[in-house]
Amino acid sequence: MTMKASDIAVGDTFEDVLVEDLKRTQLVMYSGTSGDYNPLHTDDPYCRDAAGYPGVFAHGMLTMGMTGRVVTDRFGAENVKKFGVRFTNQVWPGDDLTGKAEIAAIREEGGETLVDLTIITTNQKGDVVVKGYATARAEV
Repeated sequence: MTMKASDIAVGDTFEDVLVEDLKRTQLVMYSGTSGDYNPLHTDDPYCRDAAGYPGVFAHGMLTMGMTGRVVTDRFGAENVKKFGVRFTNQVWPGDDLTGKAEIAAIREEGGETLVDLTIITTNQKGDVVVKGYATARAEV
């Protein structure tokens, strides 16, 4: 489903709970799905002893994928023209993540109505873990 340009305005915000109590199992499943078997995401002793972290943490791309739902749930994956993020904090097992998008601009380009969004994902403490942007096509 694509949002209609007539139903949105610059400054509108959308917020979604992306995950509650992120499980280690989800990290292992993502490793298998993505082929990213870096031990930082699956091996607690390695994280503590070799890397100096308190334990495993989520793949950045897993967090990015969850964050993208704030856009795709409203505009449809097929209408996303651009999507990019910067990782600002690690995501740990047990974290709750909330994604929020704000409409920064609505514009016409190449015969399409495009919506530019700024995106942030925060954890349960309010720490920003992802900052990003997206552009999606909206229905007229």
